[in-house]
Amino acid sequence: MGLIHVPVALRRVEGGGNAYEASFLVDTGATDSMAPARELERLGIEPVGRKAYELADGRIQEYVFGFARLEFMGEVTAGRILFGPDDIEPLLGVTALESAGITIDPNRHTLGRLPAIPLKELVATA
Repeated sequence: MGLIHVPVALRRVEGGGNAYEASFLVDTGATDSMAPARELERLGIEPVGRKAYELADGRIQEYVFGFARLEFMGEVTAGRILFGPDDIEPLLGVTALESAGITIDPNRHTLGRLPAIPLKELVATA
């Protein structure tokens, strides 16, 4: 599959204020999104935890994370954002894509919209 990039504006969850705007690599192998730590710090996004992640080469790496508002393709969502190295290419993970109702067409190397975001009712069993 070819590389897909999408323009993203990243802000504090509360919205407003400054934004970090960049072309993010759509990474279907990544659960969470990542941006350069210096940009997240500039926006005032606070670290709230640390998690271990498996990299594409199989290594395990811990990253600090916070929460951010992500705006792309006319959609707005919020979620976990990893504080990456300052020279990292920003990554847009599948959690952000799915929560915004965005799908990936691997044949055309494009992003599209779901007609509706799946939400299934849970039925209690007695």
